[in-house]
Amino acid sequence: MRRAEVLPGKPFPLGATYDGEGVNFAVFSEHARKMEVCLFDAADPSQETRRFPLLETTYQVFHGYVPGLKPGTLYGLRAYGPYEPKRGLRFNPHKLLVDPYARALHGQVDYAAPVHGYKTGDESDKDADLVMDKRDSAAGMPKAVVLADDFDWEGDRSPATPLNRSLLYELHVKGFTKLHPAVPEPQRGTYAGLAHPAVVEHLHKLGVTAVELLPIHASVPESFLVKKGLTNYWGYNTLGFFAPDARFSGSGSLGGQVTEFKQMVKALHRAGIEVILDVVYNHTCEGNHLGPTLSFKGLDNGAYYRLTDKDPRFYMDFTGCGNSWNATHPYALKLVMDSLRYWVEVMHVDGFRFDLATTLGRDRHGYDTRAAFFQMVHQDPVLQRVKLISEPWDVGDFGYQVGNFPVLWSEWNGKYRDTIRRYWKGDDRQAAEIGYRLTGSSDLYALSGRMPTASVNFVTAHDGFTLHDLVTYNEKHNEANLEGNRDGANDNHSWNCGVEGETDDPVVNALRAQQQRNLLATLFLSQGVPMLVAGDELERTQKGNNNAYCQDTPLSWMNWELSSRQREMLEFTIRLSRLRREQPVLRKRRFFRGAHIWDSELKDLAWFRPDGKEMRKEDWEKPYVRALGFLLGGDAIAALDEEGQRQVGDTLLVLMNAHHEPMTFALPAIEWGADWELLVDTTTAEDCSHAHTPAGGKVQVAGRSLMVLRRPATDL
Repeated sequence: MRRAEVLPGKPFPLGATYDGEGVNFAVFSEHARKMEVCLFDAADPSQETRRFPLLETTYQVFHGYVPGLKPGTLYGLRAYGPYEPKRGLRFNPHKLLVDPYARALHGQVDYAAPVHGYKTGDESDKDADLVMDKRDSAAGMPKAVVLADDFDWEGDRSPATPLNRSLLYELHVKGFTKLHPAVPEPQRGTYAGLAHPAVVEHLHKLGVTAVELLPIHASVPESFLVKKGLTNYWGYNTLGFFAPDARFSGSGSLGGQVTEFKQMVKALHRAGIEVILDVVYNHTCEGNHLGPTLSFKGLDNGAYYRLTDKDPRFYMDFTGCGNSWNATHPYALKLVMDSLRYWVEVMHVDGFRFDLATTLGRDRHGYDTRAAFFQMVHQDPVLQRVKLISEPWDVGDFGYQVGNFPVLWSEWNGKYRDTIRRYWKGDDRQAAEIGYRLTGSSDLYALSGRMPTASVNFVTAHDGFTLHDLVTYNEKHNEANLEGNRDGANDNHSWNCGVEGETDDPVVNALRAQQQRNLLATLFLSQGVPMLVAGDELERTQKGNNNAYCQDTPLSWMNWELSSRQREMLEFTIRLSRLRREQPVLRKRRFFRGAHIWDSELKDLAWFRPDGKEMRKEDWEKPYVRALGFLLGGDAIAALDEEGQRQVGDTLLVLMNAHHEPMTFALPAIEWGADWELLVDTTTAEDCSHAHTPAGGKVQVAGRSLMVLRRPATDL
């Protein structure tokens, strides 16, 4: 590279910005005394080719401009300042640092290199981190890549599917296509593979409106996993909040990963599918005081992380991962906001699911719905128009905050998951809970001004048993994680149907398939936003592992070679999704009133006992209620459609029996419907529509099964 003078440049935007003639570097640090940029040879990234200081400092930002510098340049940072861990200061210029605003990263962290700020090796020395290590870490560090933003989006626009019409589909970019036979080998496990027509066809069949991707921000596996020959497959260990992870790229790591990600988004948008990112702003990969120095820790430890008040050598840990992001600091908060806007405006994503979001809402006194982070999001014109979904808990005090996020937010509803599992397992005292969960959880969201779409309903997620395993195992079986089966949740509300693990017993397997259909049907029949986990429609198993975060193996990958039973489950799921799309009473934007709406013949919601009479207060309080029915009035939909027209659809009657014996239901009297057509019977995977029963007649609902009947709108 031609040597060029470093000009003063500008303090914003942060990061490395190419303007067509050179690159502006801007790096925040409140406490650093000096900041250097190191350039590296693209052919041999271990070779430093040039180093220069950023001599200007404005608003606590070091900055400088280098004329003639081109896209593709590799760089890293070195920050000078006091190394005084007891004061929370961990500056070490011998450690190359990743730019927090890097748009792409080339290379991996090598723990064999001295990437810690102190000398490691003596685990008995609890004060090892107090002494600076002066060995250079550059050879073991990924390098940031200077990029030019010249991608042609060709008029790309978000599908902007309303939440009440959404079906979220949680998947892992690699695991979803790694074994897909129709995806070309070089594209399997990549962003390009996810956009392949065969994959899109599967998503379309399921009626998926949005893929929710497990973390794709550049991440680093923990050193203890690397020592065991494992890795952090899920990616909840972020290093770069602006950089798509190169491990999912078939186009290299010198910027090709960014282009490939954009191409994936554009292709999915053309197919009418949104892209939602699972983002991890609550902590980073640098761990606690004994963790490596890779970026934030070496740039300004106390600004980016919550340190303990009594001893700032140590980190506050609301996440269980060693550190917690300091969302109370202006620049740490700015980074989160800049990152979110970048992914929307530059990368065109459609929303975010925030891992352990409670941590971001913690101020110095505890969780607060008016915390600075929530206020910033609420007033931001870019973020107001995308989907915002919280995982509303962390591991700190008062961390479980389901139902207590601000109005713009939807939430992973953990109470929904637990209630539905317990109900179909046959637990007592579930009636009142099941009533709330099936109808959008008004007890959690109505008083705060939110709608049923605040509830993201799920029975399973990446974290925990798959749907197949939920009905196959009572206990977790995480031996493959090499932690003595101590990791993962112990209380899963699962039931193995009488046998632990796989079996050839046809009776047990039939019951397991039926229980899966019960859970899937309940999910699609519930008000709120359904989230289906990739593979549950195919009976994917992890062999009882409920914490497969470190399993980048076939245990976590989707197997696309389907048995006849798996194909039946897929077709059953497709029919449920179609039913939800076709029936407006399953996609309500307002909570039920239990009353007549407009001039409706029917109430919008009515609950029935098996004897056909409406449920009363005392019925909800009985501990042993396992059989109930509910009616959704098709002519009593309060909200108008997008065109301002009154919505009228079929009336649905859902009969649920979690008891182990059959239950005879008396259908509601004539005023509730003259004739009922059977749509779904979970005792079978086959299409059972077109069977009819007159009003006032009786239907036997098998043990541990569910039926859906309808009265066509034309009968109203």
